[in-house]
Amino acid sequence: MNRILKFEDVSVTRGKKEILKHLNWEVQNGENWAILGLNGAGKTTMLKMIQGDLWPTSGKLEVLGGVFGHISIPELKTKVGWVSTALQDQLHPGDAVDSIVLSGKFASIGVYQEVTKRDLQAARQTLIDLGGEKLLGKPYAVLSQGERQLVLIARAMMAKPQLLILDEPCNGLDLFAREELLKRVAGIAEMPNHPALLLVSHYTEEMLPCFCSAAVKSSGRVSARTC
Repeated sequence: MNRILKFEDVSVTRGKKEILKHLNWEVQNGENWAILGLNGAGKTTMLKMIQGDLWPTSGKLEVLGGVFGHISIPELKTKVGWVSTALQDQLHPGDAVDSIVLSGKFASIGVYQEVTKRDLQAARQTLIDLGGEKLLGKPYAVLSQGERQLVLIARAMMAKPQLLILDEPCNGLDLFAREELLKRVAGIAEMPNHPALLLVSHYTEEMLPCFCSAAVKSSGRVSARTC
């Protein structure tokens, strides 16, 4: 598969407000993108569509080779990793880090399926590979904000996604924690067969060298693409 995403003349309207206007944008396999824009510019709307939580009002959207209206959304969700501080509110704070990472295999909150020792070892190894070995066995509630984000990244990577969305992953982090997290993201970009990365941010300083960039304007259009 050569194409990860394709927005073709996509518009989204809510009531009388047009949130996105005639969006045309493609992400090819092997590309990593940073999406910049102010609050209200339409970044969240774009992410919700990619995740299958929102459909275009008009136009055509293709994600991972499937065209909306002709694909299984639950199946799509297992192929798209999602990292967001909003996800933290849905997790069970008393759960062990190992279990939270493992839940990523099923794209679920909590683990309700039968799992094997191999599954658990894979979850632990995923976190270790990202530099989180010291977090193993700890309850999620005691982690710092930076550690929680690292666990969410490991959870997203557990399902071996084809696309990894990082929705403002540095929110709430101090300077040192932010630099550490971005270093982990850069490490993912260097992994063999790594997923396409889509990082959403307000800040240009979070744009790593591995990212192309696209600015979402307040008019709901994408401009200033560079790659």
